[in-house]
Order: sequence, then C-alpha cells, then structure tokens
Amino acid sequence: MSKRSDPEHPELTHPSTKRAKQIDQATPYDALQQRLDTQAPEKEISKVANWFRRDLRIQDNISLHTAAERAREAKRPLICFYLNCPEWIEWHGLSPARLDFMNETLVGVQAELKGLNIPLVYITADKRHEIVPVILKFLKDNSVSHLYANFEYEVDELRRDAKLLKTADGSFHVSLYHDQCVMEPGTMTTSSGGPMKVFTPYHKTWLAEVKTNPGLLNTVPAPSAVDSSISKKVFALFDSKLPDIPKGKQFRSEEERKRVRKLWPAGHEAGMRRMDHFLNDKIEDYLATRSQPAADSTSRMSPYFAAGVVSVREALSKVKEYNRGSSDFSQSSCRPGVYSWVREIVFRELYRQTTVTTPHTSMNLPQNLKFEFVQWEDDEEGFKKWYEGKTGVPFIDAGMRQLNHEAYMHNRLRMNVSSYLYCNLLIDYRRGERYFAETLVDWDLNNNTQGWEPSYTVFNPVSQAEKNDPNGDYIRKWVPELRDVKGKAIFSPHDRLSKEEFKRLGYPAPHVDWKETKARAIERFKNDMKEAVP
Repeated sequence: MSKRSDPEHPELTHPSTKRAKQIDQATPYDALQQRLDTQAPEKEISKVANWFRRDLRIQDNISLHTAAERAREAKRPLICFYLNCPEWIEWHGLSPARLDFMNETLVGVQAELKGLNIPLVYITADKRHEIVPVILKFLKDNSVSHLYANFEYEVDELRRDAKLLKTADGSFHVSLYHDQCVMEPGTMTTSSGGPMKVFTPYHKTWLAEVKTNPGLLNTVPAPSAVDSSISKKVFALFDSKLPDIPKGKQFRSEEERKRVRKLWPAGHEAGMRRMDHFLNDKIEDYLATRSQPAADSTSRMSPYFAAGVVSVREALSKVKEYNRGSSDFSQSSCRPGVYSWVREIVFRELYRQTTVTTPHTSMNLPQNLKFEFVQWEDDEEGFKKWYEGKTGVPFIDAGMRQLNHEAYMHNRLRMNVSSYLYCNLLIDYRRGERYFAETLVDWDLNNNTQGWEPSYTVFNPVSQAEKNDPNGDYIRKWVPELRDVKGKAIFSPHDRLSKEEFKRLGYPAPHVDWKETKARAIERFKNDMKEAVP
C-alpha cells in the first residue's frame, strides 16, 4: 500500500539521548497526572462530554460508561465527540487500511449512539497545534462542564492532554481512565519499587494478579438510552458528517479497498465474531501452530485491539469462560492454547508500561539508547527490494508481500523481516518501523516500537522458514514464482538449484549474502556501541 522511499522520514527526527534520559526522569505521564490531581473542585454539571480516542466502541468503554452514568444521575445531556487531525495522521503515518477501518467503525458507533439518543460529533483540527484550541472552543460552545476520556500513553498525546488542562484553567473538569490494559501501566513494579521491564517476571506477576483478582476482567455495560426530553437539548449535534480521509491516505483502488475490508470487517460485532471463531475453532491448536504462518491459527484480533474496537477485558472474559470460568491462565492450570494466547496479551500490556515509564521509546529512539550510535547504511536499492518483497530471500519476500496485500503480517514474519532490514541490510530500523505504520491495519505505536527494538539477534530466514514453514506452503502462496519448486530448494532456491533452474524461475538473486552481512552487523554494533555514552 505505502510506497514511501524518501530517506528523510519524520521518524528519523528525535531528541538527543541526553534529552531522552531527562524525559524518562520526569515523564509526560507524571506531569499529566499532577495536573489531573491538582484540578480545581468540580463545578455543577451543565453538560457532560466523552472524547472517543483509541476506544472506538460503546461496549466496555470505561470513560463512556462513567460519563453516561454521571450525565444520567444529573439529568444532563451527554455529548460524544471524535477529533480528526489530518496533520496528526500524516505525522504518525497511519495506513489507509487502518484509517478506513477506524472510519467504518465510527459509522457504526455513531449509529449505535444515535439509537440511545446520544450524539457523536466529528470535529477537525487541520494542524496539530490547533488540536487544543479546537477542543476548547467545542466544549465552550456547548457549555460542557465535565470532560471524560480514556488515557493514551504516547508522549504526544500525554503532552496534548496536559496542555488542554493547563489552557482550560478550570473551565471544565477532566477525568481520564485506564481502559487499554488490564493492569494500569506503571503499577507493575519490582521489589525495589521500579517499573518491571523484563517480560518473564512481569508475566508471572500479571498472571498472579489476575488469578487473585478476577474482577480485573470485569466489563462495564454500554450506556443506557437518554430520555428524549434531555437529548433534544443537543438536537443540533446529531448526524455529524464523518471526516474525509486525506488524499494521501486513501486506497489506491476500489479493488484494494474491497479486499482489505473483506479481510478486516469493521466494528465491535465483527470483532467479537472473530474472537468467538478463534475460541471455537483455533485456540486448541494455537500453541502448536502459532509460529507457522501457513496454518493461519492466530486470532487476528490485533486490529480490533489497536483501534479499541474490542476491549482486552472483554476478549479475556471470553477466554475466561472458555477456561471453565477460571482467571488462572498459568501454564499448569489451563489448556496450552489459552496459556499461550494470554501470554501474547501480556506482552501487549508490558509494551504499554514501557511506553509510560520509558517515554523516549515513543520518540523515535530505541529503548537501548546505545543503538542510537550505530552508523546505518543508505542502501536505497535494498530498501526498495525489501518493501516490494524482492530481496531474493523467499521467507522475507513472502512476509512483505503478505503485508502489502493484506495490510497485515504474521508475527513470525514481523520478527524476520525487521531483523533482515536492520541487520543484513544495515538500514535504520526506524524506516522499517515507519513502513509498517504506513501499511498495517493493526499498527499500534506501543507494539510497533517494541517489535522493532534493535538487538544483536540476527534471524536466519532460511532456517526460520525450514522450521516454521516446513512444507513451504506460506512461501508458495505469497511468492508464486516459486510455486513449483520442490523440496528444501524452496527455502533458498539461489543456492540449492542449478544456475539454469534458478534462472527459469524469474525470481531475483539474493540482494546480499546473509552470512557476510550477519558478521558485518555484529561487528558494526559492537564497534559503534562499545564506547557509546548515551
């Protein structure tokens, strides 16, 4: 979908490592929390507003539920709104697939809310610096006294909320809620009181907490219908028009739009059907086959979680039902597929804790700041071959072609194609991270930054394919040039076929030698990071 090849990407812009460490010491999350805690006493309720952000659903939405209850008790109107900012969309590189998925979901949310006599209003700030003034004007024009929303954990969004509170100066009261996770980010700490950063102890503690307190998975109901005598006071706000997707973020063709929509049907109901299908037909084999891309045994729930179309609590509540009503998801107490799938959810939770407690990770900097001192290569030909799926390495090319066709890639391939880009091609990992953002339907900054975190691990795409695609079915599906290749030659045709046989395939030779470039990468990392002092 995205064909961006300009090396001057905004993701290569970032603060210095010294500044990053200062931000980590005084985090934007802490600054926002302080402003929330020091607000003036609440005023009498006039109107209540709920701001939809990364929570595009009316089911199990904590801020919406709380706002609706507050408005109902006070017998005051509830207004919902969604902010559209074209410059923000460009800045963060959202893909056509994700934007269309969100817009289609919003159409459904607006209709559901209208059925409850609650308006959903779309407001637009063309530029990022206009976001706070536009929101302030909307709230003032509609005499809103109480604003509700769910936390967003990235640096830009935290700073935006802090600015909103500062600029509002008590003209309305703001309430923010933790809705993206089961565990509030930052609360999972080590024995010394610092935030947990290592997965294994985090996972163990998370499982123990959920087992001890199954109420963490409790969901909240959708809002009740508002009495028409109250909703008529905001009659003019109904039937707001959905904002257009920017031209540069639209699908290239109607065929592409239809294909992607069929793969990723929008809305909460579609998400829950997919979750039910996973539990009924796939989860039993999940542990054994989750790393095999041809098996297609994953839940494919990631777009629904990324846009907040389905809450993680609601999905885990379904898993709990499947697990005989138990919230004990430990390896010894539940079926293997359940344990393995919940483990992936815990990774998602840790990634959000990392974003909150190590905020420089959402500022185009690696978690390990020493990697910022690596000198990357300017291999434009290699980058183009990588994103087009023409590197000459079948497993890599299959992954990239799946991404370009489905706006999605199996996680095993995500690990392989990222390693190939920044290790074997020695191209700045942030360029690949950006390409993912501009193409994936399930892009999520927290997951994406952590998934692209550079390391010394260099995946071997040939042995990875032999292990995880043993019959070559995945490669044959996505690389049709190799469809008729027999046996293990499918994994490395250039080295395992005669020159004549390989030439007849019409498939490119490898862009680089894997062994040579692995050695180059490890040497480069060691040399460039050895004396680095972030």
